[in-house]
Parts: sequence; structure tokens; C-alpha cells
Amino acid sequence: MNTDGLRDLQQEFQSYLLHHDEHVVQRIKGSLRVDNRTRLGIYADAYRLRLLEALRVDFPALHTLAGDTDFERIGRAYIEAYPSEHFSIRYFGRQMSAFLASDARFCNTPVFAEMAAFEWALGLSFDAADSACVTVDEVGAIPGEAWSDMQLRLHPSVQRLDLRWNVPGLWKAIQEEQPPQQPVAAEHPQAWVIWRHGLQSYFRSATVDESWALDALGEGQCFAMLCAGLCEWIDEEHVAAHAAQLIRRWVTDGLIAQIDLA
Repeated sequence: MNTDGLRDLQQEFQSYLLHHDEHVVQRIKGSLRVDNRTRLGIYADAYRLRLLEALRVDFPALHTLAGDTDFERIGRAYIEAYPSEHFSIRYFGRQMSAFLASDARFCNTPVFAEMAAFEWALGLSFDAADSACVTVDEVGAIPGEAWSDMQLRLHPSVQRLDLRWNVPGLWKAIQEEQPPQQPVAAEHPQAWVIWRHGLQSYFRSATVDESWALDALGEGQCFAMLCAGLCEWIDEEHVAAHAAQLIRRWVTDGLIAQIDLA
């Protein structure tokens, strides 16, 4: 078989695994004990089982919340809707939250989509690149005249989510094997920030103004722009001090990796 023939066979085999395209069936030899369709079926089943196992690893709390039967339904439906396209299985579940929020079979249980978003953000945070963190002393050494134009760079692990359901509490109870909690929806979404310090992941709630400010940092806004935006919640006389307090908390938590001065 030449190179082109091998490539065609590989593509047909992949198409069978991903899309049940049967063009390859006639190119597979069977035996007296196992026919060609059975042979192909073994590979197709093993492929899906491996993807299901990857989803269980990435979404353990969603698995617990949904239960074995419903989680397998979710997983198999997701596999059909979003065939794996990345060479690393690590990224296979990246569309899970969007899938659960939009698919008619599962969107009536919105806590599933939010739990998937929360667990995926935790995974992204844990896998993020390492970086040193700015210290309180380093911030204190910045001249006052430099504050207006300074830009704070978030640690690569920082993730931001707005969640209406109590999924962080549900997740914690599941992780600690506590008695199961009931999913509860708040009247308004709650802001959350997720990050990693060393090898430990952390998360906490954030006020509306803090969550806006963190998002603004992610967009590259400087301290002066930060203060201007915070005036929606804080009066102009006190906004600079309030912004400085936020920065002190972010630095103490390990959320700031770098400060750029003009």
C-alpha cells in the first residue's frame, strides 16, 4: 500500500470512529470467529469508553450530581455533538458547559451547565503556566506619580465566572464527601474568582465592583481607567483608596503576576 492509500484508509477509519461512516467496512477483513463489523465495533466502543473516562476525570462533581446513568447519557451525547478535534484528550471537554446549556435534552437542568463551567475553570487554573507573584512590598515601593498609568497583569491561573447556582458549595461538599446538598439558584448571578497558588487551587466569591475590576485588568486597563470604572459603585473621593484596597487583596491572594509602569 502506498502513502496515499494508507492515508485514505486512516481517514476512512477515523471517519468511522467519529461519524459512523461505513466506507471503511468493506476494507476490513473478518474471520470465522469475528466478522469485520464486530472488529470495527470493538474499536469504536473502546474509543467512546476512553472519551467517557476522560469526561469523568474532568467533571467528577458533575458526574456525582447527575448520577451514573444520566452522566453516561450526557457523555455519549456530547461525544456525538463534539467529536474530539485536539491531539490531546485534555481539551476534549472544553465545550461541555455550552453543550449542556443549549442541548434540549439537558438545558432544563441549568445547574449541570454551571457545574461543568466551574470544574472546567478549575482545571484550566490548575494547568496554567507558573508565574511569580508580586509582593505587597513591591507595590509599596511604586512611586505615587507612577500609579495612574501602571498596569497590573493577572496570574495566568486566574479565572472568572458568574454563577447563579450554588455549584461551588455543591462541588466542595462532593469533594469532601459531605452529605449531598440541594442545588439552589440565587436571584442574581454571583461573581467568582478561581486561581492557583503553588499546587493548590483556590476560589472565592467577589463583589460586583471587584469582579468588574478583575475583568478590566484582564483587558489591560491601567489604574486610572480602573478608578474611572469603579466610580459606578464608589464615590470619586474614595475610589482611589478603594482600588488600592482591591489591589492589596489581589496581591495578598497571589492574583497579580506583574506590574508594568509607563
